[in-house]
Amino acid sequence: MRESNTARRAGRGKKTVDGDAQERWGGVDLGGTKIEAVVVDADGAVLGTMRQPTSAEGEPGDVVQAIHEALEGASRAAGLTPRQLQGVGVGAPGAVDVHEGTLGHVSNVGRGWTTPYPVAGDLGARVGRPVVLGNDVQVAVAAEHRLGAGRPYRSLLGVWWGTGVGGGLVLDGLPWRGRGAAGEVGHVVVRPGGARCGCGRRGCMEAYAGRASMERRAHKAVREGEETVLFELMRKRGRTRLTSSIWARALAVEDPLAVWLVDRAVRMLGVGLASAINVLDVEAVVLGGGLGTRLGPEFASRIHEAMRPHIFVPERQPPVRVAELGELSGAIGAALLAQPLMK
Repeated sequence: MRESNTARRAGRGKKTVDGDAQERWGGVDLGGTKIEAVVVDADGAVLGTMRQPTSAEGEPGDVVQAIHEALEGASRAAGLTPRQLQGVGVGAPGAVDVHEGTLGHVSNVGRGWTTPYPVAGDLGARVGRPVVLGNDVQVAVAAEHRLGAGRPYRSLLGVWWGTGVGGGLVLDGLPWRGRGAAGEVGHVVVRPGGARCGCGRRGCMEAYAGRASMERRAHKAVREGEETVLFELMRKRGRTRLTSSIWARALAVEDPLAVWLVDRAVRMLGVGLASAINVLDVEAVVLGGGLGTRLGPEFASRIHEAMRPHIFVPERQPPVRVAELGELSGAIGAALLAQPLMK
């Protein structure tokens, strides 16, 4: 359990709370490699955080138990218990049914599951408070628009570069979810008939830029005799997956395989994001997610340059800004999603 520099910035110096549950909400960002939980006040200021790894072998019920544990830790850091919260929001990948409170078609969390699981009901029973679900990237983008890098803009495309490549939209100042799947830029096809994506289709941007796909390609390269420090770094750090920090370390020592895979990811991000901009003509792109925030402004600039040859109106190419709330944006956004529960 720890409070990050991002948490301190997001908290704007508000470090203490009393035992009153008024104006306190919990938020959880469920990711492929980590679960991030926060407690926030009515302004979105972070009062407590906890992060823990996501089990690679967990069944849906095990994942919910891990979410509960992370939420308990964040609540303790804020001087509360989960039962003192007004409500809890969970941002999750996969097919989210907001009305039923279920989550299905999850490929990058635990063992993955297809059948919808009642995450909101299960977690609500453990916590004793109302729980609402939202798409992980959509809630993170909403948080950046309200509190972070998206504040100056009326329209933006959020791109969350991590285990997969997720997206979210704000149009005319409001989140745009379409019929539930708007902003899925990771599944823009950048190479017809290309590499197989985790969604089962071929040629998606995520098949080249998603961290899980990059890891699979790295394993294949090693089996074919290529050398890399990626898996040595993974073992030394006691990890079971190639996390964003491991990719960053491999890039720092100019590991050839890591450099090649990340360069390819940047090229494909440039192609896919430019296509989205040509359709939407938004004012800005906000780059978040584990890799996006870890690699930071340098790679935001590189993605911006990779977009340039494909932008239809180059003199109006939007900037690419790194998410200001960092790796807490998803959890903060989930907590903000929960606020209307008790209003």
